[in-house]
Amino acid sequence: MSSFQPVATEELDSPSAVHEFTPTFYIGHHESKRPLPVTEFVLRQAQDVGYDMLTSPITSPHFHSRVLTLVSSYLSELSQLESSEKHSTSSIPPAPIIPPLDPVDTPLTPSDTLSQIIAYSSPWIDLCSPDPLIANISRQVLNIEIAYASFCGVGHIIIPGPRNYFSGSDENNGLIQYARAIQEALTIGSYIQMAIHIPMYGQNEVKDMTGDLQPFARDISLREMAKSNKEIDLYETWDAWNFIRGVCKYNSRLLVALGLPRQLPVESLQSRWFAEPLRMLSFTPNTFLKNKGGHPVLSKSHQNLIARYMRLKNPPWLLLSDVGPVPGLDDPTQLTDIADGFPPLSLVEDASRSVSVSPTPAEAAGSSSHKSKPKIKDPAAHLIYMRYLQRNQPPRTAIERFGSGYQDYLQAPLQPLTDNLESVTYEVFEKDPVKYDWYERAIAEALSDWAQQGKPTSNPNGAVVIAVAGSGRGPLVTRALKASQSTGVAVEVWAVEKNPNAYVLLQRHNEEDWGRVVNVVKSDMRAWKGPLRSSTGPIGQAITTTTSAAASPYGKVDILVSELLGSFADNELSPECLDGVQHVLAPEFGISIPSSYTAHLTPILAPRLHADISHRALTDSTATETPYVVMLHAIDYLATSVPDHPKIQEAWEFVHPLPASTLAIAEARRGGGVSGGGGGSMSGGDGANEHNTRYARLKFVCKDRGVVNGLAGYFEAVLYDGGGGKEKVELSTRPDTIDAKSKDMISWFPIFFPLKNPLYFPDDSELEISIWRQTDDRKVWYEWLVEAFVMVGPQKRMRLGMSEVGSSRKVGCLM
Repeated sequence: MSSFQPVATEELDSPSAVHEFTPTFYIGHHESKRPLPVTEFVLRQAQDVGYDMLTSPITSPHFHSRVLTLVSSYLSELSQLESSEKHSTSSIPPAPIIPPLDPVDTPLTPSDTLSQIIAYSSPWIDLCSPDPLIANISRQVLNIEIAYASFCGVGHIIIPGPRNYFSGSDENNGLIQYARAIQEALTIGSYIQMAIHIPMYGQNEVKDMTGDLQPFARDISLREMAKSNKEIDLYETWDAWNFIRGVCKYNSRLLVALGLPRQLPVESLQSRWFAEPLRMLSFTPNTFLKNKGGHPVLSKSHQNLIARYMRLKNPPWLLLSDVGPVPGLDDPTQLTDIADGFPPLSLVEDASRSVSVSPTPAEAAGSSSHKSKPKIKDPAAHLIYMRYLQRNQPPRTAIERFGSGYQDYLQAPLQPLTDNLESVTYEVFEKDPVKYDWYERAIAEALSDWAQQGKPTSNPNGAVVIAVAGSGRGPLVTRALKASQSTGVAVEVWAVEKNPNAYVLLQRHNEEDWGRVVNVVKSDMRAWKGPLRSSTGPIGQAITTTTSAAASPYGKVDILVSELLGSFADNELSPECLDGVQHVLAPEFGISIPSSYTAHLTPILAPRLHADISHRALTDSTATETPYVVMLHAIDYLATSVPDHPKIQEAWEFVHPLPASTLAIAEARRGGGVSGGGGGSMSGGDGANEHNTRYARLKFVCKDRGVVNGLAGYFEAVLYDGGGGKEKVELSTRPDTIDAKSKDMISWFPIFFPLKNPLYFPDDSELEISIWRQTDDRKVWYEWLVEAFVMVGPQKRMRLGMSEVGSSRKVGCLM
């Protein structure tokens, strides 16, 4: 059984739906020194050129001047006190309070145009300042701005990221000060989405700002450290962001405005930011290269990054920062090119490979040698190029089109044994041609081998008996008949289904599509006695045995076909179901399709999923202990593949059919028989299902620091292995093997085992995962635990932390 349920989506195969998968670029314009106010005329002019939104400061230069005067007056008073003979600690006056805003202090006012404006918090404050005065004043400014923006109805605010912090320093407590200020701002603006403007790596470029509060700080040691510290820690800015959102408890309104540098970092860091809640990607003129025509373009690596990030479920907006004023403001009659996505080729031609992606010293210093080059005449050149990229995004894959709307959408696993599925659920499963093609291929190879090897069949007339256990709406029955037709091997097909509603449809298919050649049985597969051979009862009906029968009227099955696999292979009780129906399988030559399957795990960073689950936990006590079926998208794989410890590792395996002796022991234990012992490893059980318990402990090596939010689970299955050097017919949901084994298969999404609390680990750590498959003979559940270690010697490790034990016992799969 496939492991996801349908969400409300439109028909994905329609031509109109294909257009919906073309990403829309919402492009904004930001000026550090924008003329105020941003009027309706300015917005209209920006829209005419091709911009979707503009930024606006919340407060005006008048307010800035007022704050500076307040700070200067306080420092002057403090200086006089310190120089006086009567100076004491108790005589130091409290920090000043900024008076409320006046109309002249802000360009914003409640209006309909605010929906097209992104508010930008003052960049001249310093929430990280080591000077308590500057930190206090900065918090006051931020709170005043957030409160007024909230009053006006602003929906989105950009807040400049922390300034001059060092994650490895023991002298700077500025980051916790910053994080605490953001937490307070989220409380004040209770409906505003706030994006922290932070670079992808390294510190923000230091720009001389008139009236910057930072130089007023009375402790200059950290400023000197900032000047002397040239070493770049690639993950430092992500570390800072992770700290801030951790303090803010993964608030869903706290997002990232990510500044893209000219030189992109390693792929692993790009993947890390992909997993974060990106609200905007910010581009400065320095992000762009120039092609041979002197026009701004992006490198191939930047183009690939944009194409990847724009495939997020909620694509980020694009913000062009300080690329020049909005064209046409000075002269509305001026003719300006419209960014319609169809520019001349010379404007968007890629830069030559000889162009350095890093600014040269001459570029950085503004060398006079560049003055002779013609400047870009089109003031909207950057926007024109971005619209060109929008129209030329690569097409989406079949899986991306199918998965639109499912990405990072949490679903509880199916309970196919206790619930009767709806027709629409079956229909979603049947949209996957790959899975059923592979099943048909497996059945065909099994039939061919059966005939070639001359094995006896369970049908008196020599036909191979095939039973489809859990037939649903009948797709595997259809494929079994096709396999018989293509191989020329005669078959007798039985369709067993417990769902009374699906049973009706199976009978209709038998009448209208299968030519009445299929024997349809309504029964739980575990209670099915096998193909009816006696003429005393009607074929196709479940018959109860009678004590007067001298011999069993039921025959055996040669090939047992099922699609009971879940996202973690065994999470929908495929082992228990196939154990229960194995009694109908021919003991010597009978085969199962699938013949085996394995479960696989890897630790992942998944902040969006963690935030979603934490929100659910407010009303659902089992939210953090439920393994979810989810199309993992905005995630980052934390492990590094090294010898003996790959990025994704196998946890355990199930093989079918089981040895008869194993089933005999399980039957003897059932109901507390003499072989039942103490009742199995779980209280309340009799040990009959003990052979289906599993335990695995897996070690993963992590080169880069990160946070574990949970475990991603996948599976691989061998449908048929004929041996003799033939290629196995296999299915896989592992991202690293799916293309080789079952490319474009969409039936199963991965499973996600969440951690209640995120587990942080530093660079060069080891993560060890312990996972159990447990049973008490009434249901099956999982338990999981993650530990983080760091090496402190050649043969010695130190445990840095561990998660709580997760347990899905309360929501286990009922047998």
